[in-house]
Amino acid sequence: MAKQTVIVTQTKSPIGREGSQKKTLIGLGLNKIGRTRELEDTPSVRGMIDKVKHLIKVDEAGA
Repeated sequence: MAKQTVIVTQTKSPIGREGSQKKTLIGLGLNKIGRTRELEDTPSVRGMIDKVKHLIKVDEAGA
């Protein structure tokens, strides 16, 4: 059974944001604008995405 994934791309800079938001981007594997990561779709990853949704773009990758 294949795991669901999401593709996350950073679109904005974390400059001037809370420190926790900067750390969340690093936790997602993002630290530069334009960087993209394919992550497993888990509740913890979804929570991180929700915290920085204004700085990233999310695409559903499917299975």
